[in-house]
Amino acid sequence: MGALGAALAAAALLGVTSAVLEVHVGTGSVFSVEGQRAVLPAWYTSRSQKKPYVTWLLDKDDADPFQVLTYLDGTVKVEETELKPRVGFLHPVLSHNISLVINVTREGDSGQYMCTVNVVDEATSTGKNVAVINLTVLVPPAVPTCHLHGSPAVGANVTLSCSSEKGKPSPGYQWQRTAPIQQVFFPPAQDQAKGTLKLTNLSLEMSGLYVCVAENQAGSSECSIALEVHTTSAKAIIAGAVLGSLGALATVVFFARRVIGYRRKKRDGQEDAANEIKEDAVAPKTPTWARRPAADTISKTSTLSVGGFGGGPKSLCVMSQRPCDVIVPM
Repeated sequence: MGALGAALAAAALLGVTSAVLEVHVGTGSVFSVEGQRAVLPAWYTSRSQKKPYVTWLLDKDDADPFQVLTYLDGTVKVEETELKPRVGFLHPVLSHNISLVINVTREGDSGQYMCTVNVVDEATSTGKNVAVINLTVLVPPAVPTCHLHGSPAVGANVTLSCSSEKGKPSPGYQWQRTAPIQQVFFPPAQDQAKGTLKLTNLSLEMSGLYVCVAENQAGSSECSIALEVHTTSAKAIIAGAVLGSLGALATVVFFARRVIGYRRKKRDGQEDAANEIKEDAVAPKTPTWARRPAADTISKTSTLSVGGFGGGPKSLCVMSQRPCDVIVPM
């Protein structure tokens, strides 16, 4: 039993000592500001004295992983990438320090960097010879642009806006008044995400210098607006009243001309219709009794004796086309 136990202990010891190759990292995430230097700290442990084979790869969301730097047989090779003139090992590889350094970082350098180490005849546990570091390159806000929306007259409302075209992460905005007195603003008047500041019911005392600061973890930048609140002049009021009156008068004249023109067209149409009726009308017919021949037994001067009611005879004169005279004997 003693010999067997010693043998098992020796085998276990050999197993432990044979699996000593391992890659370590100082941190899992590194942040850098655009334009500065970024160091991805990594090293490996090994009992072997042989030269290692080291590979650094970059895995970005919009591309497949690709090599950026290798060390093989004592030679450092920088791959043909955008990082080529700016990337390298921070220390000699044989010192077991395989940290990666990137100079003058850019936003596009952000991604997941993976380091792999292999040594000839050196055993390792699965995944122990690989380490991953995430690099995030922060971008300070670009100089923002300030705008004034509205006319700064007494009693009016205006909005100040501030916007920066570049920044990672997206910057927040803070408005403040610096002159002639110091003043800070809070929601709801100020929207830090949108960069707007609403000023209502303006007064002359609200004139001054308003400064907007765009800021994120990488830095800050600012712009300003000199706000001058003015009163509405009497000339402007008179000019506005005159223009309004002229506009109203022009509207009245326009509609009056339209009405007159409409009535004229309607009257002309009625006259034309009357003329057409006169031209087409049929001449009146002569009564039948008026068209009797001249040789008729009853002439224009003939008299007719008739028996009247309650008396002697009465004579009627039959006249053409007019009432006859009644002759009554005395």
